[in-house]
Amino acid sequence: MEKALRAYAEVLRLVRLLPKDTRAYYAKYARENFVNYRETDPSDVSYLFQRTYDHSLWVLHKYSIDESVADKLKGICCS
Repeated sequence: MEKALRAYAEVLRLVRLLPKDTRAYYAKYARENFVNYRETDPSDVSYLFQRTYDHSLWVLHKYSIDESVADKLKGICCS
């Protein structure tokens, strides 16, 4: 649970780097996904963390933000 909270906090930090008019959408999207997968099979957890990281990179690329800003999220999700 602690790892999920750290990942969620880091995703929200990345959302603040997005264009202002998109932040509310992505913050809500992130919250809904973390809430929806709160009760999940432990065997799926590593896949969900990898998906969190991959999707975050996709959004950063979409808005031409250097992916190096997601290094901390990579450390949380891919370790």
